[in-house]
Amino acid sequence: MPGADLQSVTDTLDRPLRDLRISVTDRCNFRCTYCMPKEVFGRGYRFLPRRLLLTFEEITRLARIFIAHGVEKIRITGGEPLLRRDLEQLIEMIAQLDGLRDLTLTTNGALLARKAQVLRDAGLRRVTVSLDSLDDAVFKLMNDVGSPVGQVLEGIEAAREAGLAPIKINMVVRRGMNDDDVLGMARFFHSTDCIVRFIEYMDVGTTNGWKLEDVVPAAEIIARINEELPLEPADPNYRGEVVQRYRYTDGGGEIGVIASVTQPFCGDCTRARLSADGVLYTCLFATTGHSFRELLRKGRSDEEILEFLRDTWTARTDRYSEIRTVETVRGAKVEMSHIGG
Repeated sequence: MPGADLQSVTDTLDRPLRDLRISVTDRCNFRCTYCMPKEVFGRGYRFLPRRLLLTFEEITRLARIFIAHGVEKIRITGGEPLLRRDLEQLIEMIAQLDGLRDLTLTTNGALLARKAQVLRDAGLRRVTVSLDSLDDAVFKLMNDVGSPVGQVLEGIEAAREAGLAPIKINMVVRRGMNDDDVLGMARFFHSTDCIVRFIEYMDVGTTNGWKLEDVVPAAEIIARINEELPLEPADPNYRGEVVQRYRYTDGGGEIGVIASVTQPFCGDCTRARLSADGVLYTCLFATTGHSFRELLRKGRSDEEILEFLRDTWTARTDRYSEIRTVETVRGAKVEMSHIGG
């Protein structure tokens, strides 16, 4: 971008912006109970009209501006991003941007088998697949639309064959629902090119009925796996990584845990999230955001948008997991389905 200052800007806690998550739709073909429960996101729920969604050209323009601010990694999210028509066109547009080091996508995997190769050909490098159980009955209960686990496993295999590896598998662990599957997940993906990340069920948004007693602590998850498949801690891959990494001592790969409730996990966070309608949220647990769509559609220049981004990021104070209280847990927050987790 001509004239852009490539000097990274930091927030009030000296954290740079390195990772941008871009939601391309607020719609999803699952109704996972911890994210988009049917009681709220039912037949009558009004999703964003198409006119409010950012176009591919608008997304690509913002991505270029964010890269000029220091962003090195972009993750495409949703809702379910593979529901966005012609998504591979957006992938190709973003993949060509100078300065971008990593382009990834998070999906529930139900449509991945038919899309994996075309996404890889367009320039996607890796995928993260949400998979909460290998038990078909439990999986159907959690996605709440009767989607079989085999469909997701087919998507994972297609992604592997397309070269979208290593593949990360996200498992949200909820006590009394799928916590008995933790060890089975570890066994299944041991010695593969998939990295399972076990995530504490967290208090995102206000619609998922979150309760502390439903949380399985990361320490308990690691202890369960370690009894059968011994683990040792591994160093973070980069600054701001929220996952705690562990290696199997037998050389069978690695796993990760995200202690999103039992431990402060976001003190060094370098992420921002752009919703499908162009609102930037500087925290997963944010209550308000900053509209970039309005700037785009009012004809503002790249330099003006970059200045707005600088002003937004330098004022950032977010550290939700360090100050979580009963009041903040119960307070209004943006829904995870709106900003892609």
